[in-house]
Amino acid sequence: MQSNGGSRITELEGFSLPMEDVLDHLPDGVALVDEELSILWSNRALKEWLPVAHVGTGFYSAFGDPSILGAELCPLRTALERNAASSGTLQTTDNRFYHVYASPTLGRNNGTDLVVTISDISSEILQQQKLAAIHQAGYKLTDLKPEEIFAMDVEQRIELLKDNIRHYTRDLLNVEVIEIRLLEQSSGSLIPLLSVGIDQQAADRRLMARPQGNGVTGYVASNGKSYLCEDASSDPLFLEGFKGAKSSLTVALMLHEQVIGTINVESPKAKAFNTSDMQFLEIFARDVAVALNTLELLVAQKTNAAHESCEEIHGAVAIPIDDILLDSVHVMEKYIGHDPSVVQRLQRILRNARDIKRAIHQIGQRTALIDTVVHGPHHRIHHKLCGKRILVVDADEAVRNDAHSLLERYGCIVETAHEGDEAVLMVRNSTAQEAYDVIISDIRLPDYSGYQLMVRLQQVLPYVPMVLMTGFGYDPGHSIVKARQAGLHPKAILYKPFRLDQLLNVTETILDVKQSASA
Repeated sequence: MQSNGGSRITELEGFSLPMEDVLDHLPDGVALVDEELSILWSNRALKEWLPVAHVGTGFYSAFGDPSILGAELCPLRTALERNAASSGTLQTTDNRFYHVYASPTLGRNNGTDLVVTISDISSEILQQQKLAAIHQAGYKLTDLKPEEIFAMDVEQRIELLKDNIRHYTRDLLNVEVIEIRLLEQSSGSLIPLLSVGIDQQAADRRLMARPQGNGVTGYVASNGKSYLCEDASSDPLFLEGFKGAKSSLTVALMLHEQVIGTINVESPKAKAFNTSDMQFLEIFARDVAVALNTLELLVAQKTNAAHESCEEIHGAVAIPIDDILLDSVHVMEKYIGHDPSVVQRLQRILRNARDIKRAIHQIGQRTALIDTVVHGPHHRIHHKLCGKRILVVDADEAVRNDAHSLLERYGCIVETAHEGDEAVLMVRNSTAQEAYDVIISDIRLPDYSGYQLMVRLQQVLPYVPMVLMTGFGYDPGHSIVKARQAGLHPKAILYKPFRLDQLLNVTETILDVKQSASA
């Protein structure tokens, strides 16, 4: 770096460029800010975003006094006070989001200035918000109390689901034309379930799950792959759903890796959909498939005093007993090697707590029949779950409660932990008779990731029967990818909130794998 008439110059392999030119060509905003948080200089990108970001303007004033998201109240003040880099996220009044990274540097008169880089992350944040909204919508597709659903016949349940699908596709996916068809497995026919904005002739059209001669819908149903038709006029697979349709998006309804139907949306505009829309619709389609399956499986059930008592016992005792177990192993770790008598007492507390849990579990099994929970033409008793020990690791108490409520109905013995370190302690302090058959963990725990928990457990166990949970299909730390590389079973993934069939099937899969590994 050298000076040329007061202008900073950077040398790159034999030629020089003014530093301001280099910074002006960056896609992100850059600013030099003094100790009073006033802008001393800003590059071209920041000026284009914020025309008022000129010399002397307060940094936050240039953004219109935005809200600061996250733990740090002010990343710039934090950087100055700690003399270390700090970052944060700003949200402006027009709902734009910026990631700010401030790094201290030597300023004038031996003071401290800040070099601040600003990235526009609005599209990423808004996409995350939409993913969350779509997932919540999927959860609410059949969000009624059991007694409300049980009072409906099959037709009423399907109408409820169709009404909710119409509502959420219009509000969240911003589409007015939608068609859902269900695949009749025996014949391969695609039976119309829901048609909104589709011409009657097209809705009555007979379609088969075949790659040729049955439009995009038949193609998607035959192979389970999503299909984006950007220009209907030139797409050989496209069959018009309504007069004037110019583009469409079609995804498969998948349940346990099997196609059970399709969702098709169309638009009068060419290139109305993109790959992000495809991702949104795929997530929504997954929840629609589960909702359809759930409605089919639910049957009328009279709530009785025995069942209510069992639920009350679970709600009042199961989680507190888990806390006793966690406290015991925490204290035991501190006294191992120091006071054997204390360790023996703690081991007795563990045994007694587990005996209490086992007694509650046996009472629940006698008073709440499994057949009253899941019934109908697809019903099957999950015998292999009976007596299996399951550890569920999640900071959310609602998730831990759901794990107890759902798995214990099928004979499982469930224990829970809040974070990764607690899970390791629980595993390390379990005898051979108390070993966990399946360990289900969130991918993001308070202390570390689900993948990091798996790695730690691999140091304790010869085989880790791991299942990872995620929400919204979003895995920012690539925890699932890393875990699969470290040996996680391809099917060992759960999506929150729990769906009963998915939870049971994934658990059974890992039980089978564990049995094969120990054979």
